[in-house]
Amino acid sequence: MSAETVLNHIADLEDAALELHTSLVAIPAIGPANGGDGEKEKADFLTEYLKRHGFENLKFFSVPDDRVTCGYRPNIAAIIPGKDTSKTLWIISHMDVVPEGDRSLWHTDPFKLERKKDKIFGRGVEDNHQGMVSSIIAGRAFLETETVPDVNLGILIVSDEETGSKYGLANIATEHADIFSKDDLILIPDFGTENSKLIEVAEKSSLWLKVTVEGKQCHASNPEEGINSLVAASAMIVEIPELQYYFDDEDDLFSPPHSTFVPTKKEANVSSVNILPGKDIFYVDCRILPNYKLNQVIDRVMSMGDYVGEEYGVNVTVEVESKTQAPAPTPTDAEIITKLKKAIKVVYDVDAVPGGIGGNTVAAFLRDKGFNCAVWATILNQAHQPNETGSISCTLDDARVMSLLALND
Repeated sequence: MSAETVLNHIADLEDAALELHTSLVAIPAIGPANGGDGEKEKADFLTEYLKRHGFENLKFFSVPDDRVTCGYRPNIAAIIPGKDTSKTLWIISHMDVVPEGDRSLWHTDPFKLERKKDKIFGRGVEDNHQGMVSSIIAGRAFLETETVPDVNLGILIVSDEETGSKYGLANIATEHADIFSKDDLILIPDFGTENSKLIEVAEKSSLWLKVTVEGKQCHASNPEEGINSLVAASAMIVEIPELQYYFDDEDDLFSPPHSTFVPTKKEANVSSVNILPGKDIFYVDCRILPNYKLNQVIDRVMSMGDYVGEEYGVNVTVEVESKTQAPAPTPTDAEIITKLKKAIKVVYDVDAVPGGIGGNTVAAFLRDKGFNCAVWATILNQAHQPNETGSISCTLDDARVMSLLALND
């Protein structure tokens, strides 16, 4: 059987793709940190589905979590053996979704799939059902045409992506890293663009800081009796953009090419206009080029706090809310990147380019272990939004790209 046979059969699986999308949307799989009971129901459905459609080699990685009724978070690997069984194309997607949010903002029931021409609507249709369905449809195309891929085709479906991956890929990358080899091809279809063009190979480091400024509260009619924490906090906020001059490297792999330091959230201070505030709290979002160590940035912000504290007579405390040091990027000439670019060109007639993003993906857990990963999909960027939208045609075309990755030139 040829690649053409597999690609043509994917077109015959449009109804199957829609049916699978519909079933997945109906099983929310919300993690306990977001008020749900985890992914077990969706994992049970997927296990039965994969077995029913000929996926015989299944492995399960259960990670204990006493916050959910079943006591664990499930992770599933389905492997179709290839001609070369020493090498695997891994396609990694996640089961969990975020809550629907304000239902009044939805035009449809978020947990009942709706289709309008090519577009489908429902919580999770993009994040991350589309990538999952594409990988399963690709696998079915090989099985149903009795085509043996040139390398193993591994479909890895994980839990807990939306709330840190402690019970998902982070655990697998640490406790079960032996399922991967350094020669494997790894694709994570959990980020992309509508035009199929961007292949994510690098991420900026992420740092969230909580800055607390403490002065002395008093009546606003006698401000000399207090120390205005809002004024001092404002001075500290003005200092934050100066970080860009200390950490001024640029890397054209990213857009923007430089590190960013942005004051964002601010907590309420006093309840009345006639009270001079004695305590203010604000937060800073930092996206930092991976060549910098995050402790360098933290130390610099603390130095700024010391300066503001001395200048305004306040106490400034800097705390780390979240800290993720980005691993080294996947080389732009890595095999997964060159093969993916070629497959995208065949299916979409697009010259894809490798690039970096400011956000974080689960690829970081594997890159940190030395595995080359590509993060790519053709999506509408509707994740976490009301009326989340996916595409049946992109589901099928991405499955074609995945199929080509499992075949040699």
